[in-house]
Amino acid sequence: MINAPFLVFFIGAAIVLALPGRSERSGRLRKIVMLAVPLAGLINLLTLDQTTVWQLQWLDLDLVLFTSDRLSFIFGILFHIAAIIATIYAWHVKDRPQQAVALLYPGSALGIVFAGDFLTLFVFWECLALTSVFFITARATPRAIKSAIRYLVFQVVSGVLLLTGSLLMLHQTGGIAIGPLDMTDPGAIFFLLAFGIKAAFPMLHNWLTDAYPEATVSGTVFLGAFTTKVAVYVLARTFTGLDALIYIGMAMACFPIFYAVIENDLRRVLSYSMINQIGFMVCGIGIGTELAVNGAVAHAFNDVIFKGLLMMSMGAVLFRTGDMRASNLGGLFRTMPKTTALCLVGAASISAFPLFSGFVSKSMVMAALLLQHHEFVWLAMLFASAGVFHHAGIKIPYFAFFAHDSGLRPEEAPRHMLIAMSIAAALCIFVGSFPQLLYRHLPFAVDYAPFELPHVVEQVQLLFFSALAFIWLQLKNIYPAELKSTNIDSEWLYRKFWPAIYTTACAIAQKLHLGINGFASATATMLTPMARKQSYDLLMPWSVRAMLMVVMAFLGVVLGLFYLV
Repeated sequence: MINAPFLVFFIGAAIVLALPGRSERSGRLRKIVMLAVPLAGLINLLTLDQTTVWQLQWLDLDLVLFTSDRLSFIFGILFHIAAIIATIYAWHVKDRPQQAVALLYPGSALGIVFAGDFLTLFVFWECLALTSVFFITARATPRAIKSAIRYLVFQVVSGVLLLTGSLLMLHQTGGIAIGPLDMTDPGAIFFLLAFGIKAAFPMLHNWLTDAYPEATVSGTVFLGAFTTKVAVYVLARTFTGLDALIYIGMAMACFPIFYAVIENDLRRVLSYSMINQIGFMVCGIGIGTELAVNGAVAHAFNDVIFKGLLMMSMGAVLFRTGDMRASNLGGLFRTMPKTTALCLVGAASISAFPLFSGFVSKSMVMAALLLQHHEFVWLAMLFASAGVFHHAGIKIPYFAFFAHDSGLRPEEAPRHMLIAMSIAAALCIFVGSFPQLLYRHLPFAVDYAPFELPHVVEQVQLLFFSALAFIWLQLKNIYPAELKSTNIDSEWLYRKFWPAIYTTACAIAQKLHLGINGFASATATMLTPMARKQSYDLLMPWSVRAMLMVVMAFLGVVLGLFYLV
């Protein structure tokens, strides 16, 4: 038995890298190791003594490499399940570095989840950033490389902020143990910004919508499962009950809807949808009650599964057609019926249909809002719930598999992709039908019944009228058309606006510099003859009378200043 779950994955990655050769036998062996590692890790975690603490002494610091409680345990289970599903889905990948990264990346996420101090957290935080970027660069297109660079800049800035907060805490308190924080604590603002970048807070979110759609077919599935969810975990660990998170979460849930509705790239639609769902989790953490935190954690668990299912279905479409633009797709249900059916399960889950996983977790956050008298926020989140049904529950399957006939007749998704999607779909239905199996592992005891008649009726009404609105907009040709265009997001500020301001300022400064130089040169040319004459006069011998007049004038000035002071 290994104390730290991340070690299982790191050892597995080392074995994958060590297995030589490009033969089919070596490739099959690496795949077996890749699948065996998360399975062995899950068994190791389930049999691990939860009271175990693994500490390391370094430079007079007590580093806690492993510590566990109910919150870290459920995220640990989630990340092992996600790694198993994603590994099966990526069975077609033969690139050895990608295979190793597919183990190092979830291993880094597990290191974050079970870390007991901020310095250990920082080390795994950076490992997570460095390993995840390979899923983007592996696509090897110029656009993917540029997106990877921008992605890495954001992740490194997040790590620098985290390290800054850790050092401030160490300097002022002498300790770096992870625990509840408020905004008066040393380094709290740096921690919040660091976590906010990885959680895709508003104005800090563009790395997600920029990079995830450019990753490989299987890379997007891995990315969607870990990076943002470790941010949700550390927010729940440190900033539970911070009121500002309620309104940040509300903004995150609402603003992506408008972008997702007009977006043509379906994987980018899902990226905006991911921000929308994280908004519910952040809002629940901000409320801070036991019901709200349970709802946030449960929704994080379910989101990894149903969002992964949607990402996998769109990845299968991309794998078979080579295109992800809604304007170029449609009619794929004829030759990809199994992928279509599995995608519909994911769409029902993210839309929170009763008996699907999203319903049993999202409703907990909504109920917590009403119990804490946040009626305005509740209305905004209700709007966000209707919006996610439009762009993820309807738009994704409708424009990919139905809508107009694109004429494409691709093969059904490969068998390993169908197996991975089927596992995720089964979990969506199982958790949605038997939520108590999830509730019993949440951080706090759960006293909530999701299938009460008012909850069910309210959700069914919301979904019914949202569907009617979509149908009416389609019939009236008012629903935004799928255009081959690039939508401008807040990234325009740092990609276009600020560079334009900088270029303009440099041009103005250069013109001022040239103007001042020209004026100084002209003035010097004009004054040179006069200066030469004055210099000649000063160098000539002075008379005694002139010298006495200068001395008298100087003494008069000194006396005047003396009496004035």
